[in-house]
Amino acid sequence: MMESRLRRLALALLEASAEAEPEVQQQLREALSGLGAADPEELLQCCGEYLRNNDKLPASQRALILASMAAVVRSHLEELGQATANDAIALGAIEISRAKEAQQAWQAAAGALLVELGRRFLARVMQELLRRFPPGTLPPPGLLRTCADLASANVFGMVPFLSSILGTLLPLLGTARADSMKCTLCYALQRFSESIQEYLAGQEQGPDPTVRGDAFAPELGAAFDTLSLQWAQSRDGKVRQAVLEALGPMSSLIPPEKLQEQLPKLLPSILGLYKKHPEPFPISKCSSERHRLGALLLLLLLLRHLLNSAPSQMEMQKVSILSSLKVPLQDGSPKVRRALLQLLSSLAHHGFLQLPGAEALLEFLVLQCSLTPDTAPGIPEKFPEDPSDADVRSVSVSTLVLLSSTVPGLSQVRLGGKSQKMGISNMPKGPKFPILLSSTVPGLSQVLWRFLLPLLLRPGLGWALPPLCHSLALLAPKMQQEPLGDGAESQGSLPCAQAVTVRLLAISSQPWLCGGRAFPALRLLWELRLHPELEKFWAQEIPKLLQLLQENSENSLDQEQWEERLLQFLQESLESITEKSWICALVTETSRQLRAPDGSQEKLFLFRCLGAALGPCPSRALIRDQLRELLENARCQEEADREGLSFCFGICARSHLEETLEKLEDFGKSEALRKSQGLFSIFKDRSEAEQEKLRAALVLCYGRVAAAAPPELLRSRLEPQLLQRLLQHGHSKDPVLKLSLARSVSMIGRALACGNAGKNSGNFGNYPGNGPGGSGSIAHKAELVALMVEFLRAEPPEAPRTRLRQRALSACAHLVALEPPLSDSERSELLDTALASVLGLPAPESGKNPDPPGAQDLLREALGALTELLQGLLQRRPNPGGLQEIFMHLGPWIRSPRPQERLRALGVSEALLGTFLGQLRVTSLAPFPALVPVLALLVPRCSDGIPGVRRLALDSVRALLRIQLCYQGFSRDHQDELVEGLQSLQEGLENPNPNPDLGHSCTRIGVVLGRRIPPEQLLGLLLALLESWDDPEPDCARGAAAIGNALIRERGGILQDKVPELLAALHARLHFLQQQQQAQEAARAELQLQRAAQSSVLLLALQHPRSVVGFLLGRALPFDGPTCTMWRALGTEPSLASQILELLLERLSREIPFKESKSFLLGSAAERVATALPLAATLALDELMSVPEAAAAVLERFPELFPALLLRLGCALGVRLPRALQGRDRAGLEPCSCAVQTLRAMLARAGNADVVQDVGSAGGWELMEIPERHHDGIALLAGAMARRCGPRLPPIVRSLIPVLGSALECQRVTSSAFLAELLNHNVVNDLLLLEPLVDALTALEKDSCLLVRVLALRGLGNVASGSPEQIRRHGSQLLASMVNGMDDKDDPNNLLALEAMSSLSKILDHLEERDVQSMLLRVAIRIRPFFDSEHAELRHSSILLFGNLSRFSRSDSEVFSEQILNGLVTLLLHLQDPQPDVVKACKFALRMCGPSLGCEGLREMFGNHLREERGLHYGEFINDAAKFLMRSHPALLSRLISTNLFYFKSPWRELRAAAAMFTGFLVLHMDEEQGQQVDLDQLISALKLLLQDPVPAVRVKVAETLGRLVRLL
Repeated sequence: MMESRLRRLALALLEASAEAEPEVQQQLREALSGLGAADPEELLQCCGEYLRNNDKLPASQRALILASMAAVVRSHLEELGQATANDAIALGAIEISRAKEAQQAWQAAAGALLVELGRRFLARVMQELLRRFPPGTLPPPGLLRTCADLASANVFGMVPFLSSILGTLLPLLGTARADSMKCTLCYALQRFSESIQEYLAGQEQGPDPTVRGDAFAPELGAAFDTLSLQWAQSRDGKVRQAVLEALGPMSSLIPPEKLQEQLPKLLPSILGLYKKHPEPFPISKCSSERHRLGALLLLLLLLRHLLNSAPSQMEMQKVSILSSLKVPLQDGSPKVRRALLQLLSSLAHHGFLQLPGAEALLEFLVLQCSLTPDTAPGIPEKFPEDPSDADVRSVSVSTLVLLSSTVPGLSQVRLGGKSQKMGISNMPKGPKFPILLSSTVPGLSQVLWRFLLPLLLRPGLGWALPPLCHSLALLAPKMQQEPLGDGAESQGSLPCAQAVTVRLLAISSQPWLCGGRAFPALRLLWELRLHPELEKFWAQEIPKLLQLLQENSENSLDQEQWEERLLQFLQESLESITEKSWICALVTETSRQLRAPDGSQEKLFLFRCLGAALGPCPSRALIRDQLRELLENARCQEEADREGLSFCFGICARSHLEETLEKLEDFGKSEALRKSQGLFSIFKDRSEAEQEKLRAALVLCYGRVAAAAPPELLRSRLEPQLLQRLLQHGHSKDPVLKLSLARSVSMIGRALACGNAGKNSGNFGNYPGNGPGGSGSIAHKAELVALMVEFLRAEPPEAPRTRLRQRALSACAHLVALEPPLSDSERSELLDTALASVLGLPAPESGKNPDPPGAQDLLREALGALTELLQGLLQRRPNPGGLQEIFMHLGPWIRSPRPQERLRALGVSEALLGTFLGQLRVTSLAPFPALVPVLALLVPRCSDGIPGVRRLALDSVRALLRIQLCYQGFSRDHQDELVEGLQSLQEGLENPNPNPDLGHSCTRIGVVLGRRIPPEQLLGLLLALLESWDDPEPDCARGAAAIGNALIRERGGILQDKVPELLAALHARLHFLQQQQQAQEAARAELQLQRAAQSSVLLLALQHPRSVVGFLLGRALPFDGPTCTMWRALGTEPSLASQILELLLERLSREIPFKESKSFLLGSAAERVATALPLAATLALDELMSVPEAAAAVLERFPELFPALLLRLGCALGVRLPRALQGRDRAGLEPCSCAVQTLRAMLARAGNADVVQDVGSAGGWELMEIPERHHDGIALLAGAMARRCGPRLPPIVRSLIPVLGSALECQRVTSSAFLAELLNHNVVNDLLLLEPLVDALTALEKDSCLLVRVLALRGLGNVASGSPEQIRRHGSQLLASMVNGMDDKDDPNNLLALEAMSSLSKILDHLEERDVQSMLLRVAIRIRPFFDSEHAELRHSSILLFGNLSRFSRSDSEVFSEQILNGLVTLLLHLQDPQPDVVKACKFALRMCGPSLGCEGLREMFGNHLREERGLHYGEFINDAAKFLMRSHPALLSRLISTNLFYFKSPWRELRAAAAMFTGFLVLHMDEEQGQQVDLDQLISALKLLLQDPVPAVRVKVAETLGRLVRLL
């Protein structure tokens, strides 16, 4: 019998050994090992038979079984017989041979079994192993590792076998190819060598003392060679590691000489593994540049020393010295240049500058003076190591100042200084080095004069010009004997007088350039005495010019004014000369210098000089030649050339109009301006771009000619020549040509409008216009305007870079003033384009992307030109229609979201209104039709966020109201007190942060408008202001709203018939603004506008309440945002709020909450459909009570509001919307959600925000909307009411108790849930509400609604929590209700039973034994089936109630004690219940049952370990429980085991595992006699079946229990 049980148990474990979970495998191995303790041979035979009979077992299962057999052998080796051992050895040898190399776990398990058996049965093991060594090939790795492990496990038995093993293996080492095989062989050689060493160390104890170490030397020596010389070089790190591990023990067994022989080969191989390669080290090189500079500087210093110390010896070396300096003069090093300047002084003193080739030294000196200084000249205290160019110039200037001290009177001269007296003899002078040289070295003056005077004409000298002019001015008196040439006849290399005159005037044209050029240039002009007829005139005029410079600075002297003075000086000088050939020569020289000017500014001045010179020129042929040459040779790609050319032609046209027009006409027809066509066009000299620049110059010349031409000749030449030529070039895309066209058209228009083109502001200026005006006409006006519009439209919308906008606008302004007038479409197009081209430009930028230089000046010019154009357009139509037309186009810019656009538009508006008011002539009283549209644009801007905009807007409003007063009969100078009083608001509006004064200012403006606007225009203005609520500027929208409210307050009484229209418009505006808020998130602005809208509605409601309320109730559901805002407005006035609440409550109570609609499907329940009026009233109440000002009215009507809204909530549960509303947004229209929200709003407004918060934190508001959890949410509300506002409950309870009998089930549920929860609080006892509530809920036991009955039981159970002192008084009534609830047959889901058990548990805590003794057993039997219910709530409540009932059981009550014992296993197992609440209930019940079990150990253990706050180690606990049960109640063993077997089929994995564990511990602690009571076969069958459980944790416990069954064998 024992054998059959063991085999059956072992078979069950073996079948389960296919387990994949590691924990289950471990338990199975331990279980098999435990069975081996009962009968090791029987277990080994069972395992062997199982393996032999099941060849297809997976490798993991075979490995587990073999490992278990090895464990049994290890523990019971001495108990095994030979036959059993032989079978096991044969099995292990077969298994290790079958296992493949990759199945290492299988090989290891089989090898471990053989190793354990080899400890006692080595000979048999080796016989089996050696028999499986294949001849001529290497054995499998498993066999080798097993032999190696055997050598370690049984040293004395294994060493004698090693000779034959080594003899078999060593010849085959060379055949090993796989790295894994090499590792195995190394491992075997390592273990064999270690075992030999151990054997030799204890040889006296060994079976064969004759074994010697040298007996293994040949084999191990050969193996040593193979490992050290071949395998040690393997690429596989594992192989190298295995070789090194094997060579260690092998080295002590081979002969020393063999080892010494191998070491020279072995060590390099090992060390070769650690070889490293050095990295390159970078190096640096040095340069010899510093050595070269040092040598050169030393050479120059030495030369300077020799010149000063031995001048006579150096006399013969002058030529060679000058020649040697050629190379240093080309050196760019600042140090070298500084040294050369110091050497130059010594060379000059010793006469080197008179020698041939010395010009290079003088030129070098002048070039150093032309360097740009960073600081003022002076002698630095210490030169830096590496001087800059500024330092070099400072040294050169300082050296010259030092040398000048030898010149008489020269020390008083200051470079660029200014004389105190402006006479010629006392003009400012500057110290220059030529003065020193000429005064100290004989004959040097003539050399310097002939060298320096031609330099005056060289361009590019820059900063050298002031000292050069000073030097020449001081040399000039000495050089009078060498007069300059006249015209082309120059004296040698000296320039002619005309060339010097033009050059000095050109230098003087930029007076402050290079430290001040005009002073020395004008002084030199006087000292040269260029013409006898000019001396007197120049003596008078040059001091005046110098005086003008003396009185101004670089910032105060206007450049244009200065050039005009110089040109006038030149013209008058030429008029003083009677020798006309001299003038012709000056014209020729000016033209020559134009070819090589010194900068664009100077070139422009030279062009003007040429025009001035051509005026008095007597030679017509020369004039034509010069004009033709200018046109042909001008570099028109440069702006200076185009400007200068046009100036020249314009100045010349004043005296020679015919000649200028003739040459322009000829040039326009020439090949230069014709487009290249044909095959060879690519070979033309001029590109298309160059031709465009030529056309631009030609067009600009036409404009200048027209502006300068005599008036009597202009009109006769305008049509046939000027306009036709201009329009020919109108469609060019070249910006330069377009700018020239715009300027020319502007000049022509101004000349025609002014009627006096030739007498504007001199002959040489830009002729700034006097503004449009005058009279005149022009052909092709429309075409010219369209051309300018095209130019404006093509301009890019960015910061202006050219004056094209300003020029085009100015041209349009001058053209508009001329006849014929423009058509309406032409005016509209011109207005739109002009406004967009200027007002739409971006704001000034700085930082990373600044505007181009001069962009702001260009913008101001364009804005001025735009204002001039608009004023001209208004003057053409000086009436309200014309004003309204312009403001219609200005409107989008006035309301622009960009501040710069608004500011510009308001500036233009103010100017326009001022112009209109200044020219206004009212002959009869009439309405001003432009008042409302223009006011609607301007008034909102009075609250703009930009101070400048606010100021301009208020000034514009005042101007507009003055215009309105004029139309009412007042004069233009009438001072209206209200209108002029607006001026006092300017100070507040100019504040950068006007928000504090915004409301006051807008109110003042609204009052003034209300009193000055005609009544018939009031509604129009209000509607127009409502349109301004969508203004992109939030401040303006708020200002419009404030002004509109002021108008309603001031004049609202006359709007009775217009209330619906105003409310509809207000609703539309609010709707638009809320859409904008969602898109732009402008929350602050939207809130302020909502407040303004509420004020508007309130103002209307105070005057017309019924109309406003009727309008709002008629709005569509759900109320949109604007409607809600209007409803909230009605709650802001306390006098209105109570009246509106009363009206809405009446609507709510009078109307039926829903209608029932039969579904078309058969058998379907009726649907509840909400009615519209109660829903609308609910929404209105919510909005109304959301206003803080409505709090007083809500408090007043709280006793009526709360029960009405609570019942409305119950009636709205599960109610759908009418079909007419189902297609709309249902998020804010669900009847139940609306009712919940309204109830919350009412509580919060009544001062019970704590109630709202308590319910919300518990999730109660959400629960109220769920039909299945509605009563739970109501209970949370009732609890919060009881805690937070108990004194308000009596009237509410009195209102709700009658509702318990309502015909509407929804109202009964809601009211019963609320009243039931009130009993959970002691406040009902304090308020004397307990008795009526208990009676009312007891009467609900027979209610038709199951939920109502459940809630009634819950309420009765709540008495234990709320009023425990009243339990015994109502005990019998309460117990009867609970028992009846558990026995209710109409309870399919045991909901009523659950509530009865929960409530009874609470009641029992406050009753005594005599109160419950009669029903104790009945309840215990009734609740027992719920212990294993699939619902956790039922398990929890029944177990908890069972624990409470156990407290009332008497010790002598065997009946109830039997109930405790029957449920003990269940309670112990449910300690592992997946639900924590059930676990807590079990702990409580077991603690309560402990005293009734009759075992003190169990009682103490339950009391100590099952406290709720302590964790529980279930394994230890159930082990101790099983031990105490076996000691105290041995007779219960069969019942305990059968109960556990029942739970093997539990749906909860935790309980299945606990039942298996409990069973194992019961088996562990039973004695032999008790074991006879157990049906082992049944138990094994049950456990075997449970081993197939899908949960690994369950299988682990089953395997553990199977291992413990050995006690029953």
